[in-house]
Amino acid sequence: MIGLFDSGLGGLTILNYFIKKLPQYDYVYLGDSARAPYGNKSDNLINTYTQQAVNFLFKEGCELLIIACNTASAKALRNIQQKHLPKRHSKKRVLGVVIPVAEKTAEVIKNSNHRCRIGIIGTRATIASGVYEEELNKASAKEKIYKQACPLLVPLVEEGWANRREAKMILRYYLRPLKDNKVNTLILACTHYPILYKQIKQIMGKQCRVLNSPEYVAEKLERYLLNHPEIEKKLRKNKKRIFYTTDDAEKFKSQAEKFLSEKIKIIKKINL
Repeated sequence: MIGLFDSGLGGLTILNYFIKKLPQYDYVYLGDSARAPYGNKSDNLINTYTQQAVNFLFKEGCELLIIACNTASAKALRNIQQKHLPKRHSKKRVLGVVIPVAEKTAEVIKNSNHRCRIGIIGTRATIASGVYEEELNKASAKEKIYKQACPLLVPLVEEGWANRREAKMILRYYLRPLKDNKVNTLILACTHYPILYKQIKQIMGKQCRVLNSPEYVAEKLERYLLNHPEIEKKLRKNKKRIFYTTDDAEKFKSQAEKFLSEKIKIIKKINL
């Protein structure tokens, strides 16, 4: 099975594209909504929460795990890959979402006919980490970059307020500095934010290209599995979907079914 972990509902935007592009696989999703958002937590807590999620999903039978959370990818992925896996899960693999999005952004920039002014919106922790600038520089995308932390967006999405007037007011406040700096390429550096894609696109206007981060992650996963047949052959292909949440299961189910546009058969509340 392929496991996905996020601080809450945001990783469903990634799962949605996985199901579209790679529907044959079994997926297990864990949303830690009881402890969301991660973006205002300490590095130590983010690492602890991420390790707990990784251990749980591997115990459930996952062979490959995607940390479908930019904050956890930025703050905990390296530690998980370099220290945690060798000690406890040496035959398993954990991937993040930052590198796929940064690499695809670099490709978009390379193919552009004009100078890109890149905007990055994310949680406080992701923005403070500088991880996107680091990865874009590795990919030789040395463009002008403007960053904006948006700490209120994850709670709005988790509360089901994505389409409320208040959400649009807060988005306008966060995006105004990027518009003032004439950003023409915007990275949604949080998996919750694609749920607000239409509102963000409307506010930023036609002159700004809002990148579809979940689609890029799905493309990279497909390529990864092609390049690693030793992992791919271990994955179950029964189109089974299992969901876990650390908060109210019925609330999670209701919101998740809207995002995925399909009924959820198995969902359980757990404690990590």
